[in-house]
Amino acid sequence: MVTKLIGVREFRQNMATLCEKARKNNWRFVVLSHNKPIFKMEPLSGKDASLEKLMQEIAEARDDVKKGRVFTPDQVRKNLEL
Repeated sequence: MVTKLIGVREFRQNMATLCEKARKNNWRFVVLSHNKPIFKMEPLSGKDASLEKLMQEIAEARDDVKKGRVFTPDQVRKNLEL
């Protein structure tokens, strides 16, 4: 993967174009502010995207449990008509 350094101003002004270039060419961009790296942007693979989605769903499920939004086994059976 090729790494390109760009300034934060250039990143803001050309975000859509840079995202497309990163995806098409498998480039990583390191965004600099006053010549110091502040973050990197790189394309996600299908596997990475699936993992991100799974992590988000797990976080939402944990939040539901904390808030008491859960089903009892009997409610699950009833909803599934078992």
